[in-house]
Amino acid sequence: MIDEARLKILVESAKFDVSCSSSGSGRKNEGGIGNGYAAGCCHSFTPDGRCISLLKMLLSNDCIFACKYCMNRCDADMPRASATPDEVCSLVMDFYKRNYIEGLFLSSAVHISPNYTMEQLYLTVKKLRTEYNFHGYIHVKGIPHADAEIVRKTALYADRMSYNIELPSERSLKLLAPQKSRESLLLPMAQLQRERMEFKEEKRKGYFLPAGQTTQMIVGASPEKDGAILRLSQGLYRKNGLKRVYYSAYVPVVHDSLLPELPGGALREHRLYQADWLLRFYGFDAEELLPADGDLSLEFDPKCAWALAHMELFPVEVNRAPLEVLLRVPGIGARSAQRILDARRFTGLTFEHLKKMRVVLKRARHFITASGKFYGANERAVRGLLAAEESKSNAVQMSLFPNETALSALTGEL
Repeated sequence: MIDEARLKILVESAKFDVSCSSSGSGRKNEGGIGNGYAAGCCHSFTPDGRCISLLKMLLSNDCIFACKYCMNRCDADMPRASATPDEVCSLVMDFYKRNYIEGLFLSSAVHISPNYTMEQLYLTVKKLRTEYNFHGYIHVKGIPHADAEIVRKTALYADRMSYNIELPSERSLKLLAPQKSRESLLLPMAQLQRERMEFKEEKRKGYFLPAGQTTQMIVGASPEKDGAILRLSQGLYRKNGLKRVYYSAYVPVVHDSLLPELPGGALREHRLYQADWLLRFYGFDAEELLPADGDLSLEFDPKCAWALAHMELFPVEVNRAPLEVLLRVPGIGARSAQRILDARRFTGLTFEHLKKMRVVLKRARHFITASGKFYGANERAVRGLLAAEESKSNAVQMSLFPNETALSALTGEL
């Protein structure tokens, strides 16, 4: 069993990786221990009251890479520790039996070499599945430059894998993470997606990344605009079939002359999550959401900003507007839009009906009519009203949820 001192180091070293959602896997228990639920797991609580589900740790924080922004970089003055596959397996089983966790998020610094590290990750998940008979959720972080065959074998035992892109451009990667390249991150992601689709099409027995892939980008460590970040995310969703892109506001955990002194900004991170949600569920393109200067508005959420820039398209009549138009109305989310479509087949909808459907009318009323009635302000007043509401909403959210891992859960009815 791993000792407490090493465990503390390995858990602390993993805390800045936020790409560890446990949703999307339907792995079943076949006579072993644990299940991977499609809706995710939530059995453990942190001291500050947040509900968590995964044991999140590194296999090693002793890194040979020199990524400038990383607390585990090779020249950082910090305690180092490593664990063996058997130690991780024993820890997972012990925590699971105590009802602390229902899954594992396992990453690692690049220890000794990329192939050695990936091989150790592979052995860990293989042992958990075959020797310890664990059927719970497992998310494994891929190692850049590791051999494709080791990565493929790991994917046969993991529910989800992720390669963190970290920085939006090749230029920034060369400057701040010289041992990494876009190719070393994007090629394995594309290969895993091709093999996953082939696995599904051929209906082979077993699992091959049933929960897909995710990635993470650091916001504010490099000079790229929001436009570069969102266009890259859009490409990853459409070409590589990623389940989720996570955004992490830069935190200055180590000093370097190439890094900014100030954090990346929680509000900017939040705006990127909101825009990302619009890309995935609301039918927007990145180009539609971005102004000429390439950064998202901090004053308004991306959907409101787009609507205010296209007031000539509003108001729309909720009893006639198609789904794709309803989804672009501020205050009408994906669930509310579907409820409107279902309900208007039987009756003409009024504002009272919309209120019962939980449409956010303090926003939506400026952009819709219901049975011909309009209760919004004139175009000049709308901007001021929405700005005041947005400022109040941001203040409440940032005080309650300073980290976007929790904040992103609030992104529902935009």
